[in-house]
Parts: sequence; structure tokens; C-alpha cells
Amino acid sequence: MPEKLKNKEMIIEDPSVAQTKLRRRAFVGQILVGVIIVFFWEFLTRIGWLDSYYWSSPSTIVRIGWTAITQGTLLQDLAYTSGSTILGFILGTAGGYVLGLSFWWSALYSRIFEPYMIAFNAIPKLALAPVLVIMFGIGFDSKVILAFLMTIIVAAIAAHSGVQNVDPDLEKMLISLGAKRRHVFMKVVIPTTIPWIVSILKINISLALAGTIVGEFISSRQGIGRMILYAGQVLNIDLVWVGVMVLSILSVVMYLGTAWLEHVLMKGRTSKS
Repeated sequence: MPEKLKNKEMIIEDPSVAQTKLRRRAFVGQILVGVIIVFFWEFLTRIGWLDSYYWSSPSTIVRIGWTAITQGTLLQDLAYTSGSTILGFILGTAGGYVLGLSFWWSALYSRIFEPYMIAFNAIPKLALAPVLVIMFGIGFDSKVILAFLMTIIVAAIAAHSGVQNVDPDLEKMLISLGAKRRHVFMKVVIPTTIPWIVSILKINISLALAGTIVGEFISSRQGIGRMILYAGQVLNIDLVWVGVMVLSILSVVMYLGTAWLEHVLMKGRTSKS
């Protein structure tokens, strides 16, 4: 076998270096795909293959968006939507996590309430949006509550699944060594369930945003959803596309935020393992 071929076979790339390279290539690929989509969107609308009235164009969206920022209320609407989404996401995820963890303390309590939790999860919460808006008003509170209801049961089910996967032998061993239930809860149950709750953060942020937008569609004084609804009513399709693009960017930013949070929460666990 030639010496050069032997050297190539002996080289084993560091996994961390390989992951870094993969992330860089993926990022470049994502940017490239986005640029291609924007280019063809603009090009096809300019040559008339896409009706610019219905599809608008990237250049028009940027121009109308800048006008909405400098002369309109786009920034205030963005702050309103993102604020209610994030608050509802935090309350719903934290509340669901606590609810799911509570099932560990009592098997009877868990068996009684588990079917009701599943049943509530099956209810289309967005269908209740008109009732919630009437109950809590058209302001900020109703949007937060919608986002909260969209996320709490998902988090509770995830935490409950984590509780069910706690090693019973480890619990028995700690109790036999003199540990109290609260010690087992803090040292075993919570660490075991963290990956389960972390795994649904990205899902919950999307659900929270959907709940907020639906609430704004129904009735609101502010928000990106209200802006899109108003633009549709006055047939300002370009402004509708501005709202859609802003929501897309907002969802990406929130997704990246939850990905960062997931990295922070799991960093200590991966380093220990």
C-alpha cells in the first residue's frame, strides 16, 4: 500500500472540528438558498411571471416595510407581538414543567389528572380564542393567556414523560441510603426531566407565537396580526407581505433564541457525560 494512502487512512478528524465545519457549511448553504429564493422572486415578478399584486416583490416589501418603520407603528406592533409571545411562552413552559413534575409525588394524583390533561390537550385552544378575548379584553392580557394555554399542556406532557422515565432502582437506592423524597426529587427527578422539557422549547415558542397572532386577528389594538388583518381589509397586499415577512423573521429569531437556551441548559450535562 502506498505511503500517502496509509497517511490518509490514519488521519481521523476531531469530531468537534468536523461539527464546526458542518455548521459553517450549513450556514453558508442556508444563506445561499435564501439569496436564490429572493432573487428569483424579484426576477419573476419583474418579468411578469408572478403577479406582483398578489405576490408583491422583495424590493417592494423592503420599501413598504421601511415606511412602516419610519412613519408607521411597525416597531411598536413588533414589540407588542414579541412581548406577549415571550411572556406566554415563559409562563406556559414553566407552569407546564411544574405541573408535570408534580405527578411524581403521587401515583394516585397522576392517574386521576392525567386523562384530563390529555383531554385538554386535544381541545383546539385556538377555537377558544374568541371567548378568551371577550373574557380578558382585547388588550395584552388575552394574547398572553392564549400563548400560555397553547404551551402549558405540551410542557406538562413532556415533563410527565420525563418523570415516567426516572430510574426506579436509583430512587430505591437513594431512599435506602437515607435520602428523603425531596432529595430524590432535587437530585434525580429534576435532572432526569430537563432533557424532556428542553426538547419541546422550539415547539412551544412556535405555538406561543401562533396563539398570539390568532388573538390579534380576532381583536386587538396593536400587533403584527392586527396590522396584517387591517392590510387585508383595505386590500393593501404589499403591507400584508410586510407583516408575513416580519413574522417569519421574528419566528426565526425566537427559534434561534430557544436553540441558544437549549444549548445553555444542556451544556453542563454534556460536559459531565
